[in-house]
Amino acid sequence: MLTYEVLTLYLRRDRMLINNMRKDIKAKLKEMPELLTIGQVAEVFSIHPDTLRNWEKEGILVPMRVGTRKDRKYRPQDIEAVMDKMGSKLTLPQLEQFLWKSADILRGKIDGSDYKKYIFGLLFFKRISDVWDEEYEKIKKEYGDEKIAKADYNHRFQVPKECRWSVIEEKAENIGQKLNEIFDKLANANSPKLDKIFNDLDFANKDRFPNETTQRLINHFSQYNFGDTYISSDLLGDAYEYLIKQFAADAGKKGGEFYTPREVERVIIQILKPHKKDHVYDPTAGSGGFLLEAFHYLKEKVDESIARTLYLNGQELNIGTFAIAKINMFLHGLDGADIRRGDTLANPQFLNPNGSLQTFDIVVANFPYSIKEWEYEIFKSNKYGRIDGYEMPPNKNADFAFILHIIKSMNSNGRAGVVVPHGVLFKTDASKRIREQILKNDLIEAIIGMPSKLFYGVGIPVVIIIFNKNKPEERKNKVLIINAEKDYSEGKNQNSLRVKDIEKIVKTYDKYEDVENYARVVDIKEIEENDFNLNVSRYIENGEKEEKIDVSIVKKELNELEKEREKIDKKVEGYLKELKY
Repeated sequence: MLTYEVLTLYLRRDRMLINNMRKDIKAKLKEMPELLTIGQVAEVFSIHPDTLRNWEKEGILVPMRVGTRKDRKYRPQDIEAVMDKMGSKLTLPQLEQFLWKSADILRGKIDGSDYKKYIFGLLFFKRISDVWDEEYEKIKKEYGDEKIAKADYNHRFQVPKECRWSVIEEKAENIGQKLNEIFDKLANANSPKLDKIFNDLDFANKDRFPNETTQRLINHFSQYNFGDTYISSDLLGDAYEYLIKQFAADAGKKGGEFYTPREVERVIIQILKPHKKDHVYDPTAGSGGFLLEAFHYLKEKVDESIARTLYLNGQELNIGTFAIAKINMFLHGLDGADIRRGDTLANPQFLNPNGSLQTFDIVVANFPYSIKEWEYEIFKSNKYGRIDGYEMPPNKNADFAFILHIIKSMNSNGRAGVVVPHGVLFKTDASKRIREQILKNDLIEAIIGMPSKLFYGVGIPVVIIIFNKNKPEERKNKVLIINAEKDYSEGKNQNSLRVKDIEKIVKTYDKYEDVENYARVVDIKEIEENDFNLNVSRYIENGEKEEKIDVSIVKKELNELEKEREKIDKKVEGYLKELKY
């Protein structure tokens, strides 16, 4: 008879062992009555009856009570619950480790920048399938009606019978092709909710996905139930963000294309301080980190119900990254987040009925830096009024095109926090003239110089610019400049911001006062005198006090050293003569 520990190990092995275990148990059950006693169930699963009683107390099992003695009788659904329970729940570290191991299956077989999307796609498929099964069982148990339990309105996502995870578990050949078919059907069944989510996945390519590789992936994910009962949205969402971070670290410089360090996002969100029902927009959404940080901020400061009143909106060009962002929102339970795909500069997706750009309370962005190839002519047509009152950005650098789009997307009380390269502060020509006009329009509230090496594969320091279309009276015609370049925790390949570093920046911004060698409130007149150059070092000393030098003392020391050198030279010359050199 198998022990409980061995049965637990079964569930941590591949799909074949799990299915065999279930088949063995079901075979034993066929030889027994439909209603089982607690002793019979304990025997089948080789567990102590007290374990079953404890699960009953936890609400995992609700056996029937029959007869005058109210004896426990276990029905088929109770047995299924026991089999599911044997898989156990995962802690966050265990879940993170488990998910990261799925990447090991593909590592070396697929380019590092690609395999993340396949892992995320499978994880999402497993999640929605297990949740559907969970919802079905719950409704069926409550109403005793299979038709009601299958009804669309009782499910967050529609998972047709032929699209369940159990279908792919049973597939032995052409698994990749079957996965592609399932993804197409899932997208159609949940349109427009899941439109384009699976578009960038092709498991049918046998050069990249031999049948045995795909089988290993399926077996790996089959080890655990990913339903809400086992893994909450918070837990799975946190693990998903961990995966995004790990993939970004693996991808090096390319990781910066879809991932902004959470500490940087935290600085910006804590400065902008989202409020109830704010409309938040990220025009270059990446994996959706800024939008999630806004949600987490309000959840922590107030509560989750208030955080869920936020309107979260984002646009992303890259199809794979777009899918990551969408899945990120779903796994965090933020189904209302509106993530759209497209080129923000050429084809912005958030428009009013009259075709003008929608405006938002808060705009956040870490746009791709210094893009040389962008839709210059389309932007120049000024269809959306983004260059009204401004010069056209340089045709070989899109930085100010993104900035002008962000400014246009802010409503009359709008605020924005944007991560930019240092060059935005001091570049000349058209960039300088746009910067000058932005300053004259009094839209910049703060400039924050950040440490270097905060981003994966990027050694250069970056800057955060805080825009405000409705500055408080006392801040008008002023810019707070903060030099936070030296406050960080040093890492081998990447630096990071500590909690105290974030708090120092936010506290300084909130007070809007001078801090010696760290921050200055600079009048627009001084900036104009500096030809609208915003380079942080022009306004704040680096904090290193130069040692005062007394030239006369230094000269005296040099003379003494010179005399000492002459004495040594004479000694060396004497030694050489003795040696007849």
